[in-house]
Amino acid sequence: MEIPFAFSPQLWILVFSGAFIIGLSKAGLKGVELLNVTIMALVFGGKASTGVVLPLLCVADTLAVIYYNRHAQWSHFRRLIPWIILGILAGVYIGNAMNEAVFKKIMAVIIVITVLLMGWIEYRKSDKVPSGRLFASVMGLITGITTMLGNLAGPFSTIYFLALRVSKNDFIGTAAWLFLVINVFKLPFQAFFWKNITVSTLTLDLMLLPALFLGFFAGIRLVSVIRDSNYRKVILALTLLGALVIFIR
Repeated sequence: MEIPFAFSPQLWILVFSGAFIIGLSKAGLKGVELLNVTIMALVFGGKASTGVVLPLLCVADTLAVIYYNRHAQWSHFRRLIPWIILGILAGVYIGNAMNEAVFKKIMAVIIVITVLLMGWIEYRKSDKVPSGRLFASVMGLITGITTMLGNLAGPFSTIYFLALRVSKNDFIGTAAWLFLVINVFKLPFQAFFWKNITVSTLTLDLMLLPALFLGFFAGIRLVSVIRDSNYRKVILALTLLGALVIFIR
């Protein structure tokens, strides 16, 4: 895939904004990554945009692992990762046949319904949380399929961690390791099967790194001032907003 670097100023602003949002998301502002999915798909198209975004995600995941590593909860990691890998392999297989526009709308509807349900549970102050292998396996499979088909895994992993009432830093630290492994695992499939990671896309990624770094360090600052008691509400709101943006795009 070749990138036409003769972008208009408006498109450059969009692309740099997308990289900035990736940094914000990986620093802990989960939910905003859906805005990046929409921005990059508008500029490059759906599947093509994943080739531009994936190396940036790997860089941002590495930063997140370095910063939040001490908070990782390995029991959640081990429970999810086998199912996510299975989901990725399924996504590679069905990716060429899937109607992308329909897929994104279905995923957006599922995300909206799930976030509203979690908001209702939050409002009711219910102490019941999902548990067991079935919940982990279902969320892991959905996360793997959606990360391969449209970088839409974030909301489903967010729903998993919020449903289990994982604390703010433990959530961010575990998700950092989870997505670093996921995104590195995806690289060869996109480079050699989908062929949407090229010298051209990697050159663009290098140009976008300053915006990503800026977003990451701005995100760390923002997350640090959000109290744990409010973090769940902020993340639910951002996830809902991102899903609505994808649906009406």
